[in-house]
Amino acid sequence: MTRDIAVDDDGQIRLQKLLAQSGVASRRRCEELMLEGEVEVDGEIVTRLGTKVDPRTAVIKVSGRRLPPVSDHVYLVLNKPRGVVSTMSDPQGRRTLSDLVADRKERLFHVGRLDTDTSGLLLLTNDGDFAHRMAHPSFEVEKTYVAEVAGRLAKGTVADLLAGVTLDDGPVEVRRARVIDTSADRSIIELVIHEGRNRIVRRLLDQVGHPVRQLSRTRFGPIELGTLRGGALRELSDDELGQLLELVGL
Repeated sequence: MTRDIAVDDDGQIRLQKLLAQSGVASRRRCEELMLEGEVEVDGEIVTRLGTKVDPRTAVIKVSGRRLPPVSDHVYLVLNKPRGVVSTMSDPQGRRTLSDLVADRKERLFHVGRLDTDTSGLLLLTNDGDFAHRMAHPSFEVEKTYVAEVAGRLAKGTVADLLAGVTLDDGPVEVRRARVIDTSADRSIIELVIHEGRNRIVRRLLDQVGHPVRQLSRTRFGPIELGTLRGGALRELSDDELGQLLELVGL
């Protein structure tokens, strides 16, 4: 994330000063954390006060938590409304993501997709490497969905989902599943999966006999949608970004 960090002529800064300016703690407390062995740079514990680092490239952890590097990249959470296409332009003239970020000066692109009829959490960034890794199936980033489906969900159906369901393009692993509410004609279920195949949650629930009526993604890895209103944006916090960078090895 971009921060106003004053570096020396060599592009470096004293570590405790960087920590303090990044909001970790006061300058004195940051020095104490270093002396206590709580600060790690590029995989090594740093206890020498006055150690200098490049704030754009150093991989820094404080008490095990990653501090994002200083950069010009932006990392945003969007609550995509239902009916918005997960593209920046649409030949059919439908509402797109670009309509929601029109006041941003950066050239943004989305991490993965959400179906037009699906609402919820979508990440936007101008960091191509980050976007690629977050969306790549090899990193198995978990995604949490809440679906309203037709019919009463039986315990056996949840067990079937957790055992794995095979679709026409291969098996789907459901990491976790729980019924939030159920009645005679509809149920609400929360699912956690790591795949991003086209319309996978809808196809999965249709396969077990419960077509989706409404679907929303509420979580992407450790990032929660929370109370962000539909169509609104917010920046990832340093802590959230640090968790994601660790998750995908950046």
